[in-house]
This record gives sequence, C-alpha cells and structure tokens, in this order.
Amino acid sequence: MTRAVKERLLLDGVAGKIECVVELPAGSSDAPHGAPRGVALIAHPHPLFGGSLDNKVAQTLARTFVELGYVALRPNFRGVGASGGEHDEGRGEADDLLAILDYAHARFHAGPPVLAGFSFGAYVQTLVARQAKPQRMALVGVAAGFVSGGRSYTSEPVPADSVVIHGELDETVPLANVLAWARPQELPVIVVPGADHFFHRRLHLIKSIIKGAWRD
Repeated sequence: MTRAVKERLLLDGVAGKIECVVELPAGSSDAPHGAPRGVALIAHPHPLFGGSLDNKVAQTLARTFVELGYVALRPNFRGVGASGGEHDEGRGEADDLLAILDYAHARFHAGPPVLAGFSFGAYVQTLVARQAKPQRMALVGVAAGFVSGGRSYTSEPVPADSVVIHGELDETVPLANVLAWARPQELPVIVVPGADHFFHRRLHLIKSIIKGAWRD
C-alpha cells in the first residue's frame, strides 16, 4: 500500500518564515490526475503553553483529513520551532494561516479549504474563516470566553455545518463557555463523555466523529 507523503517546509509568512508539515494522501500528487480531495489547514494549541504542530490533537486532526483524502497542512505558529516572529494573540497568527492558504491554493489548485484547529488554534480558525470562506470546519476544544490562566477569547461565529467537539471534563475551557458561544448560533456541540481538554485516551473518538460527519 502506498504511504502518505510528508514534507517539512519553510513557507513565507507575514512576520517571517513559517515552519509547516505538509502531508499528502497516499497516491496523490501535485498533478491534476492525482489531485487530492482538497486541503485541510490544521491549527495547534497555544504556543506560550507548549502548543506546536506536534501536539497530539493537531496530529490526529491532520491524520484524519489525510485519510479522508485531503492534503493536510500543519504549521507552527509564529515563534514556535523554526517559525519566525512573536506571538500575537491570534491576529498575526490568523494572517499567517491565510498566507499558508495562499501557498496551498497555488500549489494544489484546491477549492475552499477545510479549517481545523484545537483550543487556541480553533479560536484562530474562527478568525481565518471570516476571510477564507471554508468548505467546512472541524474545531476541538474551542477557546471561548474566560479560560484557565485568566485569558479570554471572543471566538467568531462559524458555518452551521461545522463539527464542534468538546470534552465533558475540560478544565481549561469549560464546556459551559463553548455552549454559550454556540447557543446564539444554534450550533450543535458534540460532547465526549469523560474527556479532558487534551482528550487523553480519547483521541480516536475525534477521528471517528469527524469521519462520520464527513460521509457524503
């Protein structure tokens, strides 16, 4: 069986180079005859609290979309790993993700992207969605309202078909915060019983939920 192709690149961003892992599904290529289903951009959790493209939830999201036939792009936010610049509380990070999408559109000639993210990364993707007009979104542990550490996030509304997953026992972003964000949008939230913020021992459920929601 042909294995997925993984590349680690330095791409142009607003504040310097952006380190990005690009994963192509098995059997795909840049050429039209091997065109992937689309592109999925994955955003990792807060960079000042250890978040990086190697985060387990971010890797799970990328692996899920590769298995669904998408090219998965998983960048490091500015100031993380080999990415230049400094943390900008989401604004600059959203600009960098838009730059990654420009690269993806130029290389893969894909249509509207899938935007996926975890925690702070999910919050940033709600900002990106205002300009990127995604095909669909998959958000895990969305940072919304006041969270642990005294930080506060005003996540933007998202499309009605977005897949929103949250842990019942999340102590970083309380479930009540996400329900308060989702309620005025009439947006369903899938709650995973017993799951904490990082979905320890429940990463497989993230994959199965998204795959189930993506059936055509």
